[in-house]
Amino acid sequence: MGTGLFITGTDTGVGKTLVACGLAALLRESGYKVGVMKPAETGCEERDGKPFPQDAYLLKEVSGCSEPVEKICPYRLRDPLTPSMAAEREGVKIDISLLEKIYGEISSNHDITLVEGAGGLFAPILPSYTYADLARLLKLPLLVVAANRLGVINHLLLTLEHASCRGLSVLGYVFNRLDAQPSLAADTNREALLSLTAVPYLGEIPYIEDLESQRSSLADLFGERLDLGSLEAILPRG
Repeated sequence: MGTGLFITGTDTGVGKTLVACGLAALLRESGYKVGVMKPAETGCEERDGKPFPQDAYLLKEVSGCSEPVEKICPYRLRDPLTPSMAAEREGVKIDISLLEKIYGEISSNHDITLVEGAGGLFAPILPSYTYADLARLLKLPLLVVAANRLGVINHLLLTLEHASCRGLSVLGYVFNRLDAQPSLAADTNREALLSLTAVPYLGEIPYIEDLESQRSSLADLFGERLDLGSLEAILPRG
């Protein structure tokens, strides 16, 4: 079985899919066989009468993962809600043992498998089962994506503290800019965090308006912007 990494965020809409795709592209270009998994995707639009998981599809395309999108994303739900609530509204029961089985199958065929959560660590997959529980079950270290804006210091520190309380290892955090406009908060957040956490800062991704249009350049961009030194411990050695 290959190694794995769980990509979470400080909130929904902070750029988890962007970072997961960029990291997948970079690892693929570096010669690794990259697997991807999005256990549940909500807010899926209809295509041919079925919910289409856009994030999972992008992960598949960028990573070169040969697994079908139905396996990469076992639960594809229509309502833009937390997976637990979206599944309940559709009469779907999310099976954690199935997610564990699928992760094992994907991981066994790849050097590294990136698992992207939904929302943050506290987002429930089942009424009393969160993504933190899933990361712990799969024995995966975390990479935390944080929107670099006013308020991120509190959001990030709460996420890191929760991970620590759950016994989860955090390899580092990545800032993502959600706005092209200059921001004093965004320019100073990194400095403020230096004395507040020892978790490694891996870099910042600049504002990207359209992920689809940037697919071909993601590997170069992430190679320039991210310091992946802390990830070397989980990468397979050639």
